[in-house]
Amino acid sequence: MVSLTLEVPPDVSEALSLPEHEARPRLLLELALGLYAQNLLPIGKAARLAGMNQHLFSRQLGIRGIPRHYGPEELSEDLAHAGLQ
Repeated sequence: MVSLTLEVPPDVSEALSLPEHEARPRLLLELALGLYAQNLLPIGKAARLAGMNQHLFSRQLGIRGIPRHYGPEELSEDLAHAGLQ
C-alpha cells in the first residue's frame, strides 16, 4: 500500500466543524466523491478510498446528486461482483 500524507493547515482543520474522530473518514469520503465526479477514479476505487462498499458509496453519490459514470470498466466490475465473469 502506498502512503500519502495530506497536510491540512490548523486554521482549515479548525474550520471544518467536525469532531476530530470524524475528520479523516469525512475527508476521505469527500476526496473520493470529488475524484469520482471528475471521472478520475472508477466507482470501485473511489468506494475503496472512502472506506465503504460500492452500494454505500453509490448512495452517497445519489444524496449529493452526482451522476454515476457507467462504462466498460464499471460493467466489468459489476459482472465480476455478480459472479458472471
